[in-house]
Amino acid sequence: MQDIAEQLLAWHSSGRSFAVATVVGVSGSAPRDPGAALAVDAAGEAIGSVSGGCVEGAVYELCREAIASGTPVLERFGYSDEDAFAVGLTCGGLLDVFVQPVVPGADPALDAGITYIASGTPVALARIVAGPAALLGATVAVTADTHHGSLTPAPSTTFALERAAVAEARAMLDAGRTGQLVLGLDGRPCDDADQGTVTFFIESYVPAPRMIVFGAIDFAAAVVRIGKFLGYRVTVCDARPVFATARRFPEADEVVVDWPHRYLESQLAAVDGRTVLCVLTHDAKFDIPLLERALRLPLAFVGAMGSRKTHRDRNARLREVGLTDAEIGRLRSPIGLDLGARTPEETAVSVAAEIVAHRRGGSCLPLSAGDGPIHHDLARAAEKTEATAA
Repeated sequence: MQDIAEQLLAWHSSGRSFAVATVVGVSGSAPRDPGAALAVDAAGEAIGSVSGGCVEGAVYELCREAIASGTPVLERFGYSDEDAFAVGLTCGGLLDVFVQPVVPGADPALDAGITYIASGTPVALARIVAGPAALLGATVAVTADTHHGSLTPAPSTTFALERAAVAEARAMLDAGRTGQLVLGLDGRPCDDADQGTVTFFIESYVPAPRMIVFGAIDFAAAVVRIGKFLGYRVTVCDARPVFATARRFPEADEVVVDWPHRYLESQLAAVDGRTVLCVLTHDAKFDIPLLERALRLPLAFVGAMGSRKTHRDRNARLREVGLTDAEIGRLRSPIGLDLGARTPEETAVSVAAEIVAHRRGGSCLPLSAGDGPIHHDLARAAEKTEATAA
C-alpha cells in the first residue's frame, strides 16, 4: 500500500469507504511481489495494481463486492495445464489476493496503519488472511514501541496469538521484511496452514532505501535519475561547492557539500543493510578515506567508478590503510555491468543493472540464454523454505 498511501489517506481523511486488494502470496512467474496493492473507493475510482493487467478487472469487481458486503475475501488466481487462460493469469504463476473493506473510524489498527504509512513512520500491518471466519481480516498495526488493534473477539488462546503476532511483526519490521506467518491459535509457530492455524500477512512499511552518490560529476546526474526511478532516496555528496548544487541535481532528494568520508560518518545511524553507495569521484584523496569506512559497514552495495588501472591502484591503497582482502572483496569495481556503455545515461543503466542483480541474485545473463527461474529471489526463498521443512 505504500505506493498508494497518499491517495488512501485522502480517502480515509474524507470519511470515504474503500477496499484494498493486496497480493499476499505468489509462486512461479507471478507479475507482482507480495505487498502490491490495488484500491477501489465507494465511487468506483481505482488506484494501484496487483498484476500489471492480467487480473485487474476481476480484482476490481472483488473490491466493489467487499465494499458492499463489508466482508473480506481471499482469492487465488492462477492457471491450469488444460486451459492457461481460464482464470486470467497467463504468465504461469499463482497469485493470492486478499481483499479487505475499510470503513474510516471502524478499525483502530487500519486507521493507525494508514496514518503511519502516509507519514513515513515505520509500521508493520499484521492482517489475518486465512483461518477462523471470525478472525478473517483482523489487524494489528505494530511500531517499534507500541501496537494498535486487537484480535478479539476470540477464544482465550487469542491473547497468546496476539502477543505472538505482535512480536513476530515487530521482528519483521526491524528487518524490513514482508511475508506470511502461520501460527497456531495458541501463538505457536507452525510450518503449514491447516484448520487449527491462523495465517497472517505481515507488511512492513519502512522509509525508502538510501542511495548515496559521491562525486558531483555528469555521470552522477544520470545515476541520480535512475536511482529515483528504482525507488531510492538519493543523496549527492561532494566536497566541491561549485559542483555540488541543487541546480545541477534537481532530482536528488538532497545535495550535500562535505568531504565524503566525513559525511558518511555523520550518517551511521541513517544507513543500513539496504543502503547503496556509488562512488563516482575516482580520485584517491576522496575515495580511499571513504571506502576505508564504507567497506567495514553492513551496507547492501558499495561500488566505485574507475578504469582497471584505477581499480588496481585503489585496491593497493586500501590494503595499505589496513583493509583485509575480504573487506576489499565487497567493493564492486569498476562499477556497473559490461553493457558497452559510453554515455552518462548508458553508464547509469549499467550501474543500476548491477545493483538490481546484486540485490535480487540475478545471473546478469540474457533471459533468452537459459530456462531457469526469472525471479531469482523468489526461487531462493522457495529453496530455503524446502530446506527448512526437510
